[in-house]
Amino acid sequence: MRKLSYVLPVAALLALTTALTTGAAPAPARVSTAFTLPGAKVYPEGIAADARTGTVYVGSYADGTVYRARPGARSAEVFLPSGTDGRHTANGLRVDARGRLWVTDSTAGVAVYDTATGTRLAHFEVADPAVRHFINDLTITPDGTAYLTDSFRAVIYRVTPAQLRAGSGPLTAAYDLSGHVAPEPPGTVTLNGITSDPAGRYLLTVDMTAGELHRVDLATGALSRVTLTGGDLKAADGLDLSPGGTLRVAHNVTNTLTRWQLTPDGTRARLVHTLTDPSLQIPTTLARTATRTLVVRSQFDKDGPMTPSTGTPTTFSVASFRGL
Repeated sequence: MRKLSYVLPVAALLALTTALTTGAAPAPARVSTAFTLPGAKVYPEGIAADARTGTVYVGSYADGTVYRARPGARSAEVFLPSGTDGRHTANGLRVDARGRLWVTDSTAGVAVYDTATGTRLAHFEVADPAVRHFINDLTITPDGTAYLTDSFRAVIYRVTPAQLRAGSGPLTAAYDLSGHVAPEPPGTVTLNGITSDPAGRYLLTVDMTAGELHRVDLATGALSRVTLTGGDLKAADGLDLSPGGTLRVAHNVTNTLTRWQLTPDGTRARLVHTLTDPSLQIPTTLARTATRTLVVRSQFDKDGPMTPSTGTPTTFSVASFRGL
């Protein structure tokens, strides 16, 4: 199953990147390498930072390996090998407030691990595996509830703390956005990145094909589109929402990071800053630490599992970015 039906041919990518940057002064070089990932076919997808320890976890879309980079490390190490618990993709990653690592598998569901031992604590799978689905990203709200996007079905699944204590169960849809997102052909990637208000009032999820941002009110279940000013969210993949309403976004095929300012109620967003830089190497998502933004360099355009070959990567890495 292919994740990126939306990835552009290289010529189109270059044309689009040129169009975005034509007429603008070159951005200062602020992208560097935080750490490398061992392996020849990593193609990383997700990232999570443990706020308690400073440890960072990165997942491989190509084979499901989960890597761990300890504070100060220049190279990550394997934390969960490929095939652990039958998983062969690792997309969305999050570390919750109790230090448990959540890892989504596009074809199955989500598993939860003890970061100290690597022991699987819980797992949840799609209730009807016969229905075409693609479990992509996740977010965790302050009450410990996890919400996960399905990029093919345009639904959001939910795992509550009570379900987590039970240890396993089916993933069932909590919110159905299939009639809310822009109509697209079956199998088109719509919902992708997801993030939550630090106060636990709402979710934000991006329709990367239409370039729209959707809001889910967690008190009422109401669905709405966020009004965007100054740009759109096409090719938007990972989202990160900070206290104060700062939304950071990774746009994959355009090698772009954007920063948006939300209104206090999360119903409107204004584009504040854009950085386009080829050294981002098809960024799929990002994570904030106390001092920097970490960006996953997927390199999906280079002999990857989803795109035509444009060369073979020699090194996979996570970028560090300051100033966004």
